[in-house]
Amino acid sequence: MSGLTFASRDAHRRWLAEQARLPRGFRVGTATTDFVPVESGKPARMTVTVIAADAPTPDFGALFTRNAMPGAPVLVGRRRLDAPRLGAIVVNNKISNVCAPDGVEAVERTCACAAELLGVAAEEVLAASTGVIGWRLPLETILGTLPSAVASLQADSILPAAEGIVTTDLYPKVRRAAVGGGSVVGIAKGAGMIEPDLATMLVYLLTDVAVRRDTLRDVLRDAVDATFNCLSVDSDTSTSDTVVLLSSGQAGTAPASAFAAALHAVCADLAHDVVRNGEGVHHVVRVRVAGAPDGGVARGVAKAVVNSPLVQCAIAGNDPNVGRLVMAVGKWVGAHAPGLDLGALRITVGDRVVFERGAFRLDPAADATLVAHLRAAETYASVPPPDGLTFRPPIDFPPHERCVEIAIDLGRGTTEATVLGADRTHEYVTENADYRS
Repeated sequence: MSGLTFASRDAHRRWLAEQARLPRGFRVGTATTDFVPVESGKPARMTVTVIAADAPTPDFGALFTRNAMPGAPVLVGRRRLDAPRLGAIVVNNKISNVCAPDGVEAVERTCACAAELLGVAAEEVLAASTGVIGWRLPLETILGTLPSAVASLQADSILPAAEGIVTTDLYPKVRRAAVGGGSVVGIAKGAGMIEPDLATMLVYLLTDVAVRRDTLRDVLRDAVDATFNCLSVDSDTSTSDTVVLLSSGQAGTAPASAFAAALHAVCADLAHDVVRNGEGVHHVVRVRVAGAPDGGVARGVAKAVVNSPLVQCAIAGNDPNVGRLVMAVGKWVGAHAPGLDLGALRITVGDRVVFERGAFRLDPAADATLVAHLRAAETYASVPPPDGLTFRPPIDFPPHERCVEIAIDLGRGTTEATVLGADRTHEYVTENADYRS
């Protein structure tokens, strides 16, 4: 991360606008509509977002959730991977179209409608949905809204799309990196039900650098595995996760290594944004595991720490209850690598060693240092709700990019892994208890 800080929402919005310049060869448009879900009977609002290439491109790739109960857009999207070209993406928020009646038909009709409006083939359009699982799409409403979304297409900024795909997100997420004569620009939606392989996460990456399909897909897979597949907000893998990368090729070629580095940087920054923007998240937690015998152990231990409810709650309360870290490490190793000797285990929080050579290293000075580290990483403190029921975050922008830094050295190898996680707060419980209401 670049260690950005923002003094206000306006400062953050100005920075987003600078990041959001579209690569050559792409346009985005959005339109918002009101509807009433048949399952709830309560008025709701949905945004339909269109991301369109000036011309369908053969150079695209996508990765989808590994959840065994995927949404209809994922089922159709997997088939689109074999298409010769991709020309557009249509996204709706509010409803995720998972296991709903006639879900696949709704996807295909949406793609066909968008294709007709854009002058491309239906199989050259990819659809995605995010929101409540189980509800059916208001298909006729979406089809009636698509002409307005297409009519609003513009080639200046991706920010309207970043705003259009959100659900419970506090703010839109946009990142960019220059490479060669062009750029990579990405947007993400994600706030809860997040442990990738992927996560309740929609990510769209656009580049005007010319990258052939096979290379593009290999680079995308590597970038996703090292970034989005190394984060967790609440350990739940969504039914709708989608990451898509398109190249218009209009900026010419760049060295493969430079493009890979730029794509990785954008994905890494977006992954951090997704965690910091998680539902009720006050702290982003970065766990670095070193000295592991292999990647599976390194990543497994790191995810065990960030996914521990007890660790998450302690961090939420700025309580350096570091015994829970040792518990989480030992729990994972005991279940998955029982032969691994933890005699050389060393754990550091911030700059303070809290465990080494089989014993804790704690005293009042250490406790005060750890509390200060946790407080410095807090994005915002809880504000008691005036009605005693509804938590309202006091900010809707990220004031900084600091993390709770946890380093774990197993002392049993040379492999490392870094995983991002989050705390577990009152707001998280409240938001997910009342998500549909």
